[in-house]
Amino acid sequence: MAGRPAPHIGARRAVLAGRQDELRPFEALLAEVRDGRSGVLMLVGEAGIGKTRLLDIVAEGCADLRVVRTAGVESETRLGYAALHRLLRPFLTGLDRLPPPQRDALATAFGLADTDTPADRYLVGLAVLTLLAEAAGTARPLLCLVDDAHWLDRESAEALAFVGRRLLADAVGLVLAGREGPAGPGPFDGIPTLPLTGLPEADACRLLAANVTGHLDPTVARQIVADTGGNPLALLELTDVLAPEQLTGTAPLPTPLPVGALLVSHFLNQVRALPADTRTLLLILSVSPPDDPAMLWRAAARLGVPARAADAAMAAGVVTHHHSIEFRHPLIRSAVHQDAEPADRRRVHAALAAVADPRRDGDRRAWHRAEATVGLDEEIATELADASERARVRGGYAAQAAFLSRAAELSVSGRTARLVAAAKAYLVLGDPRSARDVLDRAEPGLGADDPVLRAHARLTRATVDLYFTGMRGISALLLDAAGPIADLDPPLARRLLFGGLEVLVVTGAHVDGTTPREYARTALASPALRTTHRPTVTDLLLRGFATRIDAGHAPALPLLREALALLGDGGEVTEEGMPLAVLTSLAADDGWDDVAGREAWRVLDAHDRRTGALGSLQSTLVIQSTWEVRAGRLRAAEACLDEAEQLAGVTGLPPAGPVHRVELNAWRGQEAKTRAAAKVITEQWEQRYGNRVFGAWAASCLAVLENSLGRYEQALACARSAFDTDLPGTGARLLHEVVEAAVRSGDDRAAKAALARLEERATSSGTPWGLGLLARCRALTADDEHAEEFYAEAVDLLGRTRTVAELARAHLLFGEWLRRRRRRTEARTHLRTAHRMFTDMGAGAFAERAGTELRATGERARPRAGAGAAQHELTPQERQVATLAADGATNAEIAVRLFISVSTVEYHLNKVFRKLDVSSRRRLSSALENGG
Repeated sequence: MAGRPAPHIGARRAVLAGRQDELRPFEALLAEVRDGRSGVLMLVGEAGIGKTRLLDIVAEGCADLRVVRTAGVESETRLGYAALHRLLRPFLTGLDRLPPPQRDALATAFGLADTDTPADRYLVGLAVLTLLAEAAGTARPLLCLVDDAHWLDRESAEALAFVGRRLLADAVGLVLAGREGPAGPGPFDGIPTLPLTGLPEADACRLLAANVTGHLDPTVARQIVADTGGNPLALLELTDVLAPEQLTGTAPLPTPLPVGALLVSHFLNQVRALPADTRTLLLILSVSPPDDPAMLWRAAARLGVPARAADAAMAAGVVTHHHSIEFRHPLIRSAVHQDAEPADRRRVHAALAAVADPRRDGDRRAWHRAEATVGLDEEIATELADASERARVRGGYAAQAAFLSRAAELSVSGRTARLVAAAKAYLVLGDPRSARDVLDRAEPGLGADDPVLRAHARLTRATVDLYFTGMRGISALLLDAAGPIADLDPPLARRLLFGGLEVLVVTGAHVDGTTPREYARTALASPALRTTHRPTVTDLLLRGFATRIDAGHAPALPLLREALALLGDGGEVTEEGMPLAVLTSLAADDGWDDVAGREAWRVLDAHDRRTGALGSLQSTLVIQSTWEVRAGRLRAAEACLDEAEQLAGVTGLPPAGPVHRVELNAWRGQEAKTRAAAKVITEQWEQRYGNRVFGAWAASCLAVLENSLGRYEQALACARSAFDTDLPGTGARLLHEVVEAAVRSGDDRAAKAALARLEERATSSGTPWGLGLLARCRALTADDEHAEEFYAEAVDLLGRTRTVAELARAHLLFGEWLRRRRRRTEARTHLRTAHRMFTDMGAGAFAERAGTELRATGERARPRAGAGAAQHELTPQERQVATLAADGATNAEIAVRLFISVSTVEYHLNKVFRKLDVSSRRRLSSALENGG
């Protein structure tokens, strides 16, 4: 097509009078797609406002693009991935070229794989992104049009929203059209939205006049336009509804003009005037799958409806016939279905169930059979339960929950178990309100005769309560449910005990009159922990943290270390409550085990990315940022938090937010940001929700900030409460901060208490990190005769670890001690090292403190080259791509790791090369290092 101008939609503006402004965003989106980039747009407006017509015009003007279309269907909202399968059908030949995890997830979602492992919804979304990007890259640019998005099944909507948020440089356009959704968050939040309102008065009046035979009074026309809000469909249909006398102004218009009801009434009058066979055919059409016309005709034949019954509907303009018969407007479909007698609807559902293929359409068959049934029917309930399991494996949790809820209504027996299972599905779906409602329905059936079912319900209820009422009462609820099943179902009992213990680890609070120690002792004495089985990571963490609460640090340390070692050796990763990254980090911190701690987050990072567990990955990235801060890699820590923020935008999950940057900002010496984040953590997370571990983390970060600024009394005040609480993990973080702050502020009692605890625990830990901090704190409290030896030992031990930030602080404290003893030459060596290390890592306040001390020795601190301008120009995702490329990852590997397409990786790399002025990957590493 060289030399031929690209088709455009501007020439068709006349077809859509009054829509010139709305067409401009489409033209901009198409220009991006034709230029190799991407675009996404959500068209929102009421029924009849012209959304479908706009999509038609856009499609007609894109002969140079490959256009694929689909639409949501009301009758399929419970069938997971139904709409997505219709959209992707032309591209499924490329399924085998996807990376294996994506290929398997999409094949499972579409029922093309025989597996018991559920499809992860984020891996499905990434597979869709990769499939569409590859299709656009190997042929023409691609335009995907999705109409009636408000009727998409939940899983298809989430997958398309995921794709829409990740499109960047893929030559793919995605346009969705739907009605305004309900208040509150929805799957398409964050997608650029174009509201479509009524036509301007002049254009609406012209449209009305063009469709009126005879005279139209201008005043009447303006009144009709005002009452309809300029809705084009209402304008066109009202020309058939209103009498000639009303249009000419000799008879009054209905007041007010009931646009919505009038349209539905108009459509129903058209339908009711049709022959009985035609009305039956339309009812079948309203609930049959749009991509299977053969099923429509088979059901019609079963009910004795001849194919010629469609003629009357086509003649009346109720349906159209292109490739298959379809309603002229979705409102007609809804009107037909809602107007039918219940018995007629059941008869149609029964016919559709009878002609459905049990193997290929088992889920549809089960649902139609259920809709055709009144009262109880255990056979159909069982069939629905079987369909729910197939939906679960496909990752269709909305369908699973719907099938199980309906199965419970039909059940002769097993109703309560099916309701509890439905509640679990709603939780996985992220719908705690529906889960709570279903659990309330199940509650009367939860008797003492089935303690295992009751335990499952209590575990689900605890998760629901976390959403609405916080952590209060959860440990007691789970402990009560665990006791009766300790011998009946030990794994479930351990899950319950573990869930309750997690709350105690986080809150350190009493459990409805029971102390944390009493809870821990009860858990440790449970027969569920004494059963002979190979312990899992979570089993060992359960024993380790329970022992930590009951017996103290030293007895718990071997169990916590065993849990970390098992995880590093390939132990099974399960997420049964609090993200495992948080618990393993607390375990590593409690034993000052930087080697096992870093290995744990590496394992979890790889697992989360491989399985598409993006919710867990956000927590893993926040924990990773902590290890990067300790390693003195503050820019790498920032990249972790940037990625966590991006994932929140992609998944619609709550963002990591500025509060998770509190540690990074503290080490950077950014006082205002650190205090603001710590305030939010204290007031919201600690005081409102009872999360004292999070509060202790904020306190330790504030202590770091205050110590870096030389405000030692304030540092001690920040740390006191968390020091007294001594929660697992966070208590260890604070000990060296307390010692330094107490010594420098002259509080000998606090210094001795913190040092005594540190001596006991670091000695039993025996790691270079713990012993190095102990030596540094001993130096702070020692007399001149022994301090130097301790400082030298601290530098040596911390130099063997990856806790570079603490090594730099050891040099700083050693240099300060030497300067105060007038040993300036020796002091300069350590202060110069500390200043260089802090400056290189970007720890501003500590660098300034070292510089001040260095100047006091008579040497001026030399400024070091900071981050270059080009480095600061890199966006967060450009930094991530550049860092991975510099580490040797291929474009495909980077795409999989960052949940983007290969073409987007190439786009970012090209920009990175320009900004850093490099021409190859080999130079990326040095360019990034030199640039910061």
